[in-house]
Amino acid sequence: MTLIGKTALITGGGTGIGAASALALAGAGCRVAISGRREEKLDEIVSSFCGESPLLTHCVDVADRDSVAALFDWAAGELGKIDVLINSAGVNVKNRSMGEVSPEDWDYLLDVNVTGVYNCMRAVLPGMRERCDGLIINISSLAGIRASLLGGVGYTASKFGMSALGLTVALEEKDHGIRVTNIYPGEVETPILDHRPAPVSVEHRARILQPEDVAAAVLMVANLPPRAHVPELTIKPTTQAFH
Repeated sequence: MTLIGKTALITGGGTGIGAASALALAGAGCRVAISGRREEKLDEIVSSFCGESPLLTHCVDVADRDSVAALFDWAAGELGKIDVLINSAGVNVKNRSMGEVSPEDWDYLLDVNVTGVYNCMRAVLPGMRERCDGLIINISSLAGIRASLLGGVGYTASKFGMSALGLTVALEEKDHGIRVTNIYPGEVETPILDHRPAPVSVEHRARILQPEDVAAAVLMVANLPPRAHVPELTIKPTTQAFH
């Protein structure tokens, strides 16, 4: 399968895994639109890409349904159909234990990490159903399949919810030719590390996954033919335990 002539819309596309996935897909010939909350970050990714077809950008807050509706209306005009949706927007907070996480932070984590994915999937699915074709890739986390003190109670709960959402929609939509893949990265060198309760050393950042490692997994899934579906894919640093 070739990605030339295909389209992709990526949330959380201004940094980290979303940005690396955008560059990987665009480099493979896909027409890519990236979205995120900060226009300046989106512009930085656009300026770093040297391919023939420029990256498109649009600001969005995935937790806001009106903002998501505006994004998909815009994408319909710019891309036409959306062949691939990558849900990469995700957040965490510094105070992570049950005794520390505030109700406001709990709501924030669920709103972005779960409801945001629901909002975007709900917006893209009608067009995919109509064409009987489409791929949705959810960037979850190892914390979405293993309870994690490192991720914290709110983040872990949100990522378990995101994972369940993706698996259930995959079951519902398989007969419409729609595939949903959950990718579960372990530790990745992304800006989310800046919200760790304890600072992360330069040495630790260097030995964990880099965004382009996860992007390579995204590209592999996107390159599969419509008959092939990867429901779940885990990728972690060699030095990180899996238990």
